[in-house]
Amino acid sequence: MDPSAFLRGAAIGLSIAAPIGPVGILCIRKALADGRLAAFVAGLGAALADTLFGGVAAFGIGAVMETIDGMMTPLKLVGGLFMLGLGVRTWRSAAVAVEAVAGKGPGMARDFLSTFAITLTNPGTILGVAGVFAALGASARPGGAQSALLVAGIFCGSALWWMILASTAAAARSRFTPERMRRFNHLSGGLLVVFGLVALAWW
Repeated sequence: MDPSAFLRGAAIGLSIAAPIGPVGILCIRKALADGRLAAFVAGLGAALADTLFGGVAAFGIGAVMETIDGMMTPLKLVGGLFMLGLGVRTWRSAAVAVEAVAGKGPGMARDFLSTFAITLTNPGTILGVAGVFAALGASARPGGAQSALLVAGIFCGSALWWMILASTAAAARSRFTPERMRRFNHLSGGLLVVFGLVALAWW
């Protein structure tokens, strides 16, 4: 068993998660509003979706890849509408910095599922996974321990990025007054709407 497969997987996970997109914006917003833990849990939803796509690529499940490719159009529609809804809700949300406890319970589960759904319905995710796989030469054999190590690395690498982003954003939390949070909510809500419109434009 070659442990380097895990390291390649971690590099893939980091590469996929690092670009700041709609999930990154949501994660930063959660860190500023609810604290580091709430933001990290939200990021784990995206990490799980990244891992699912990475598993499909690592284990060479061609039929699944073809099915996903054939569903690109409905995925763009669902993902675009979902981001539009989140953007509008973010824009209209109250800009009040609350304690981290507000992110516990159902709120955390909702945020986890939201980022999971955004990532899973984003056609760019599977394209990004395929591109990074090719760039890093991580063409694992179908099945086997090597592929399992690779997939585990993808999850850990992606989760590491969300931990770094959540911690960095939470460190700036004390500097955000309610007025600054209001402005950030407007900015992040507007960006989410733009992401949604772009996804729908490609539909």
